[in-house]
Parts: sequence; structure tokens; C-alpha cells
Amino acid sequence: MRETRSTCPYCGVGCGVIIESQGAQITGVRGDPEHPANFGRLCTKGSTLHLTASAAITQQTRLLQPLRRAARGQAAQPVGWDAALDEAAERFAAVIAQHGPDAVGFYLSGQLLTEDYYVFNKIAKGLIGTNNVDTNSRLCMSSAVAGYKATLGADAPPACYDDLKHASTIFIAGSNTAWAHPILFRRLEDARAANPAMKLIVADPRRTETAEVADLHLPLLPGTDVALFHGLLHLLMWEGLTDTAYIATHTTGFEALRDRVREFTPKHVAQVCGLDESAIVQAARWFGQNTPTLSLYCQGLNQSSSGTDKNAALINLHLATGQIGKPGAGPFSLTGQPNAMGGREVGGLANLLSAHRDLANPQHRAEVAALWGVPDVPAAPGKSAVEMFQAAADGEIKALWISCTNPAQSMPDQTTVRRALERCEFVVLQEAFATTATAAYADLLLPATTWGEKDGTVTNSERRISRVRPAVAAPGEARHDWAAAVDFARRLEAKLPRRAANGGSLFPYAGPESVWNEHRESTRGRDLDITGLSYARLDQGPQLWPCPQGQAEGRARLYEDGVFATPDGRARFAAMAYRPVAEPRDARYPVSLTTGRLRDHWHGMSRTGTLGRLFGHVAEPGVEIHPRELVRRGWEEGALVHVTSRRGSVMLPVRASDSVAPAQAFVAMHWGEEFVSGLSPSGVRLAGINTLMPSAYCPQSKQPELKHAAVKLLKAEMPWQLLAAAWLPEDQALLAQQRLRDLMPSFSYAHCVPFGREPHARGVVGVLFRAAAEEPAADELMAQIESLLGVAGPQALRYADPKRGQRRAMRLVAGDGGNARLDAFVLGGDIRAEAWIKALLTDELPAQAYGRALLRPGAEPPGAVVARGRQVCSCFNVTEPEILDALTRCSGTPEARLDQLQGLLKCGTNCGSCIPALRTLVRGSVQAA
Repeated sequence: MRETRSTCPYCGVGCGVIIESQGAQITGVRGDPEHPANFGRLCTKGSTLHLTASAAITQQTRLLQPLRRAARGQAAQPVGWDAALDEAAERFAAVIAQHGPDAVGFYLSGQLLTEDYYVFNKIAKGLIGTNNVDTNSRLCMSSAVAGYKATLGADAPPACYDDLKHASTIFIAGSNTAWAHPILFRRLEDARAANPAMKLIVADPRRTETAEVADLHLPLLPGTDVALFHGLLHLLMWEGLTDTAYIATHTTGFEALRDRVREFTPKHVAQVCGLDESAIVQAARWFGQNTPTLSLYCQGLNQSSSGTDKNAALINLHLATGQIGKPGAGPFSLTGQPNAMGGREVGGLANLLSAHRDLANPQHRAEVAALWGVPDVPAAPGKSAVEMFQAAADGEIKALWISCTNPAQSMPDQTTVRRALERCEFVVLQEAFATTATAAYADLLLPATTWGEKDGTVTNSERRISRVRPAVAAPGEARHDWAAAVDFARRLEAKLPRRAANGGSLFPYAGPESVWNEHRESTRGRDLDITGLSYARLDQGPQLWPCPQGQAEGRARLYEDGVFATPDGRARFAAMAYRPVAEPRDARYPVSLTTGRLRDHWHGMSRTGTLGRLFGHVAEPGVEIHPRELVRRGWEEGALVHVTSRRGSVMLPVRASDSVAPAQAFVAMHWGEEFVSGLSPSGVRLAGINTLMPSAYCPQSKQPELKHAAVKLLKAEMPWQLLAAAWLPEDQALLAQQRLRDLMPSFSYAHCVPFGREPHARGVVGVLFRAAAEEPAADELMAQIESLLGVAGPQALRYADPKRGQRRAMRLVAGDGGNARLDAFVLGGDIRAEAWIKALLTDELPAQAYGRALLRPGAEPPGAVVARGRQVCSCFNVTEPEILDALTRCSGTPEARLDQLQGLLKCGTNCGSCIPALRTLVRGSVQAA
């Protein structure tokens, strides 16, 4: 067995991992105890990385050779790399020659490595002469960039992870840190345990698991963050908690801000934000008195039409109280993706250049042109993500290169995005997975390496650069993103007017290290100077930036001397006006829909969605509303409802959740067309949750408002329903899922998800398919579903009543002790027996005694069937009923009960992602005692 140190490819915490491999196969993963981001810990996603890289999953999901589509709608056919890149260069060159360089665009990803990002940036801005290169980091971090630059002068988080243990107050705004950054939340829990006097404030419209464990939860109305922050500053000034000496010495613009926040009295802010005045006063006092204060924030602030204002308004609080540049203090933006920070460092956005240079600055453009050896870098601003796809939809952009991202799932206003992909003359998708929604629109698909195969660097939220190392060789014909891009660029150079001043190639790279060295040189003398870092030094351990040549180590905290990255060295207060959400509720759309993450999934789930065990916590998609809303509307749990915005509609089962306030709703961001679909009455395929979201964006950062939309909820009258599930061999289950997903548009509503635990002793994976329609499905369609789930043979038990639209099929197999076990079922029409039949299958209970009851519509089981219940702990498959039962045998303080619970069931003793939920259940048991 071989061990390789690398970095987790999920969130911006940037955890170190040790990959175990044998030959060409990754066999295990564990946290790196020497990595300063996680010290050996991993969350549910990171700890299952090796399972997503199994041979069975790779064979069923990976893009393993270049594919070319002769015409839209046709199946893509294999093609050699040379032919594929020749065609790409020819098509891009032809578009540039006929329509100019701005008729092409590159859309990248925060999951690319820094070296990948650098090469693409240079292709667009250096070789082609267009600034149309943007990234899905625009969807997650551009407001944080703009907020830092507007106030502190540079895009650089001033704090570090170590500040958690020094803080006396932690203020979390717009982040469900317990789910989105679990390992950082473990460090927060450690800090609170070591300092019981620490205060945790959480501002979030929902009562998330993060808010549940807070000392103070501020359930503000969606989009009212600026009003809250202005109100806190009003109180800080009123109660004399600002640092007047710091303001006078190190800042400018405070007078204008003071005048701006004068009207934001506690009473006014309480009305605007929907909060209690006393809670606002308490938050201000803890922020200003119980210092040092550290703020953590993420997409709840960033993904907004006023995202830059929200970021800057929070930074105002730190400047006004002097809570910056000292241990335990500062405004700390938590990066969403693993290398969104690295992309920002190399200028991988349409308005940036390498090393935090601004495209609008002539001197900065000249510096980059000189470094690259080209006559100039174009001055015209490039198109940001939303603008780029709008331009493609309008016919302005005619060739798109998309790398390592899935815009047909992740972008807002999916109707426009899909029109762009359909109308664009030439779409290249460079991707590791063949199963994403975007793959269906690509003319050329290029197989890319992914985690466990790539080589380069990433930068996490605290400015720490880590090495990414390959544990195994690339499967099939997959290539590294930077290498394929360089091969394309060299071909394109031959077809464009030569831009290199020395007559050589702009892309002389022999490996990722040579790309890194050029990027490193671009930072010399800049705020993020990394001239002191080489691959050899990074191989000794991750390093913080800035780290100039000759410096022993990187700087943990910025602005300790009170000197900021502005021309006069002073930070700037931002006196912004409060603006509500771009799309407020009204009589037609009376519900505020918010989006967020699931604990155990990542983005569009092209990787995490391959594991049944990661669906144990939230098994199926749904829209969450308050229980009182269910009662008021007369809906039952699980009823299908139309969720409709001004852009489109999706159908989802409704779930009761007291974490959501009345007149609000919540849907996880992950549910795209790959998992949830159907066909609207007008014949439009339902394309996932982002169909609903507006394309409105922040004018400063151009980050779209992906977090909020005004919607209406109407019950869907779908009298015919279908539920089918089966255990399938692990090397066939995901292919069956793909074929079932192709059938989803045959229904008004359908979703398809895996379930189970990998590795399973029997080598199987569960697949669940749920659908609904106004009329019973045709026999041919039902036969296809039964065949894919293995219940079409003569061994299956079956019942059918075509007149009533009833259809049932069961496959039983021999189980332990000779007792039959249900291995697959199809319920069509009447699915009232869902709970107990589904439990028989998923919990693998003996089924011999249920006989004909399995086939009778609406039948109750002849004996009790006790389902295991909702999973809480993914690592040890521990459910909520098991935890509640064990807590009846626990006593003492909440901490003592948690220790006893973990001793009994082991829950929370591995990755720890379930600990916030365990604490909530423990508190409930204490209150009930």
C-alpha cells in the first residue's frame, strides 16, 4: 500500500488528507494529522472520498476519452485527443477571425488548481486578447472580494483559523458553518469548550444546526443584513463601544457612515429585520464589550444583489471597534470552494489580473503584459458569469470553453443558461464526470483528471497554500486541465497573430511547477507576495501568504500595524444605503424561498451523489416549510407542491421543518436536473431548483442573488404516484440510475437517488425512483422501470389492475436463516403502504411473513414493521430513534450525556459532522427530564 499527502477537493477549509492506494486504485483516505487546517479530522464528505473513487463508480460515471457530437441531440462519439484539440483550435480561431476575440468565453471553476486557472487566464487575456474569462467563484466569492477591496484595499482575509481559540465573541452571519465548513466548526466547538465564557451569535433566517447551538440566534428576514449591521453600529456608537482613537488614526470616511446609520435605531431595525429589539441590543453589546470579536461569513452575505454592501457593512463594525489585526479578531470570509482563493490570486475573474491586479488599472495591465511578453492586455472589461451566458443566449458569444463546472445546474435563471448552451455555436466541456447536466449540451467533451490524480496547489480560506498530489495515474485518457489547456493554446497560437514578443510560445510549461513559478513571479512586491514559496518548500508543509523571498514563514494576521492596502494606508468605511432583496415578496409571490447546503453533499453532487450512504441524512429532495404552514394549508407531509417564481416552476414534496419561519421556504441548492426532473404541462423539462432563482446581481461584484427568490406554493394534483426501489450490484446501480433519469421527463414529477451504505457486505447499492403524474404510466414505461430495477423476470411477484391504474411487483431473495428478504419493489398507483414496504427493503428486514400483503393496494402490514428512522450519524449509521432511546439511559450535564451517548453508540466519534445535531437531541432530553 502507498500513502500520498494531498488536499480535500470540497469546501474552502482546505483539509489535508492522506490517500491510501494500491496500484491504480485508491483504497482509503484519512485526515492528515500534520496539516494545520484540520489536524487529522475529516467531515462526512472528506472521509468518504476514497469510496467515490472506486473502480465501480469510475467505470459508470467518469468521462474516460474525448467525445465529439456531430450535431446537437446526437450521441457523442469517441475521438482522439489530437483530433479533438485540432477541432477546438480551428473552431475558436474561426470565431475570433470572423467576430473578434470577445466572441469567445471561458467559464472556469473554484475546484480547479491554481496552475489550471493561471493557464486559462493567460490563454484568454494574453493569447486571444479577451477578458471573457470568469468562474463559478463569481457565484460564491466575488462579493467578498469586492467588500475587502472597498474597505481594506485588498482581497485578503485578515484573520486565520487559529483566531477561533483567541476570540471572546464569534459572530456568524449568512453561514451554516456546521454543515458548510464542518471541520472549522469542530475547531469552534473546541474553542468554546476551552473558553465557556465565549459568546456565539448567529444571524440567519433559518434555525440551522449552527444557529441551534448559538448563545444568541438572530433570525432576521432574508436580505436585511445591511440594516442589522447598521443597527449594531448605531448601538455601538450610542453605548460608547467604538474605538475613536483607532478610527482617527487608521481609517477614513467615518463621518458619512455615522450619518448613514443614525436612523437605524433598535426599534427601526427590529421592524425591518423582524427581530426583537432586546436581541439586537444584546448582540451589539457582546460584539463591542466581549472582545476580541471574530466574524465568520459566507454565501448568505455574498450571494445577494447587495452582496458587496453586506460584506462592507460587516467590516465597518470591525473597523469601528478596532477589532482587526489582533488575535481573535477580524472579518473572516469563509471561502466556498476549495480553490476559489487561488483563482482570485491569479486573476481568474473577468475584472482581475494576476496577483490581485485590477484590469481597469493601466499600470497593472502593462505589468502583466510585460511579464507575459505580449504587446498588451485588453482594457475592455470581460463578461462576468451571468453576463457571459446572457451574451451566449443573445448570440454575442459564439464559442464557450467550460472547465470543471456544471452551469446547467449551478447558474441562476436556468431557462436563460440552457438557451445559451443551445444557441452557442461551439461548446467545449472539460470535465471528469460524464453525468453532469451540462454534458448534454457540449459539442466536444474532454476528459479531465480529478481528486487523487491531479498535481498542483490550492489556497484555502485562511490564505494557506497546500499541495495537491496524485496518488494514482489518470484513468483512461483523462488529462490534467492545465496540460490540455496548454496543448490547445499551442495549436491556437499557430492560427492567431503571434503575440509573444520574443517569437516563442506563450506556453513553455513542462509541468505544473513551471506554471507555478511564473505565477509566483507575478506576485513579487504585491500584497500576496509568495516569492518565498517554491514547490520544494510547500512539499515540507502548507504555507500562509504573504511570504516574500527571504521570509521564514507566511503572515498569519494582516493589518496588525494598522496600515492597510490603500494609497494612504487607511481603511475606508463604506456608507452604503440599505437595499432590500432584488425580488421581495408580494401578493402574487408571497413566500420567501432561501437556498443552502445539505450536510453530506457538495454542489451538484456529481461526486457525492454517487454514494448511497451520503443520502442517509436527507434521503430525498423536498421543500421545507414551517409546520404551521402545513396545517394552515391543509397539506400532508410529502404532498407534491408547485414552487413557482417569476422565471419558472419546479415540483417538490413538501416537508415540515421548524427551522424555517412562517411565510418562508427552503430548498437545498444541490437538487438539479440530474436528481429531480419532470415535464411541465407546457412540455418544458423541469431543470432543478436554480430554475427559480433570479439573475439579478450585485452591481459592484456582479455576484447573482442565488440565495433568495419570491415564490408561490400551490398543491400539485397528481393522483397517480409511483415508488420503486431495489438493491442492485454496485457495478450496475449508477448506470441504472442514469437510465432511470432519462425516463424522468416521462412524468410530471420524478426524482432518482441512491441509498444504502458503501461498502455493502453484499456488494450492492440501493436505487430509489419516485414519480407522479395525472394519468397512470403506460405499460411500456412501467416495463422499462421494472426491467432496470430487476423485477421484470418470472421470479417476481406481481399484481396489476389496469382499470384502476394499480401495479405492483416484488422481488424476494433468500436471506439469513432461510427467511426471504425484499430485494426490489415497484408500487404504482396506490402507494399508501410505502412506509412499511420501503422499510422492509432499505432496512433489510425479514419479509417472508408478509406474503400477499406485499401486493394488496393500501394494505396494512400483518405485523409491526419498525423503520430505523432518519439517520443522524453517517459514519456509524446511527438513527434518531436509536439516539433518543439511548439518551433515556444517560444522565448528568449535557456534556456528560453526550459522552455517555457516544460511548453507547459511537455516533459523533469519527468525523464529528453530526455533533451539532447530537447536542440538540441531548438538550431536548435534558429539558424533557
